Amino acid sequence: MSIDHYENFPVASLLLPRRLRGAVTDIYRFARAADDIADEGTATDAERLAQLASFRTELHRIGAEPGATPPPGLPPLADIFTPLAKTIAQHQLPITPFYDLLSAFEQDITVKRYDDYATLADYCTRSANPVGRLMLHLFNASTPQDVAEGDAICTGLQLVNFWQDVRVDWHKQRVYLPQEDLRRFGVTDDDLAACRLSPAWRELMAFEVDRTRALLHFGAPLARRLPGRLGLELRLVVQGGLRVLERIEASGYDVFMNRPELGAKDWAIMLWRSIK
Repeated sequence: MSIDHYENFPVASLLLPRRLRGAVTDIYRFARAADDIADEGTATDAERLAQLASFRTELHRIGAEPGATPPPGLPPLADIFTPLAKTIAQHQLPITPFYDLLSAFEQDITVKRYDDYATLADYCTRSANPVGRLMLHLFNASTPQDVAEGDAICTGLQLVNFWQDVRVDWHKQRVYLPQEDLRRFGVTDDDLAACRLSPAWRELMAFEVDRTRALLHFGAPLARRLPGRLGLELRLVVQGGLRVLERIEASGYDVFMNRPELGAKDWAIMLWRSIK
């Protein structure tokens, strides 16, 4: 479902037209590098934010001086932004989604809890939806309906990742389950720390899974409407998200010790559902 470990990025498979693989790679390289700054290594929060600020500076440079390259002495940035600038210019990509992604990565450094679903959804509009919007732009499919359904798919996939990675995120001191939902169902931080599979936990996760599935179903018509490889690619992505939700349910919502991973059987099911 993902390239390497940046989970919000679509599959860069052979289903993508050859003419767009370079553009997708350039966008992914930017997103992966910024995500690594926010998540990987031992840098302090201040150091991570400073590095992301340098990314923001280069985005400003691309916007203000199309075709400009980073100054000498910054080869890592040049490796990312020189090809990215060419891709943005060649495909006339909007630059706002790149700023939105940076904003989300910065938020990952400074925000560890979300009070309610609205604030979590706002985060998803910047952490996941920009990638979908860029992909739609590459395929000249950016009508209001396309964008609305694409946003639903991207937000849904982001939530799928959150629910399957509850334990992983807990060890990063992050909780993406909305605090209002935890209170409503009576699940505490102690329950998360102890990986407690209580009835309250199962009710909470059933609620989150149902809400996420509704988003994916809302966006699914886009995958049926888009032609050719892009349509098949997107149908597989949607079915992948739905399949992970099924696996979460089948485990009794035990994402602590049974993080769902898709195997050959799952891919066969996803492919069948995508083409039927």
